[in-house]
Amino acid sequence: MALEWTILAYATALEAIMVILLTMPGLNFLRKGLAVVTRYLLKPLLAIIPFCVFLLMDIYWKYETRISCDGDSCTASELLRYQKSIFKSQRNFLLIALALGFYWILYSVSNMVSKIEKLNQRVHRLRRNSR
Repeated sequence: MALEWTILAYATALEAIMVILLTMPGLNFLRKGLAVVTRYLLKPLLAIIPFCVFLLMDIYWKYETRISCDGDSCTASELLRYQKSIFKSQRNFLLIALALGFYWILYSVSNMVSKIEKLNQRVHRLRRNSR
């Protein structure tokens, strides 16, 4: 299952980098090309949503089938394994939440950038026609 989490981590990092580059001031010369690339990548990145649902179900299944370790019923190594399992589940849930959040932000920002670009073109046409 480590490969799925690695793929999700890379996809989340890609989304975060694209959001940062789209929203960073001073990169107007890159923004137009990056906006086009982002719009083309949004459809393939949509596969993250069902992938995250699958991984959430995996976390839930592991949570339900996990052996509980209460008090003196466990050895030290079992307790450590139990705590590591809980920590990994929490970390993986955070990664899923970040992936979905960054996808939503990337979708919103790319739509906003394309609308701003269209408005700038419209203003430029109106200024040119008014002269």
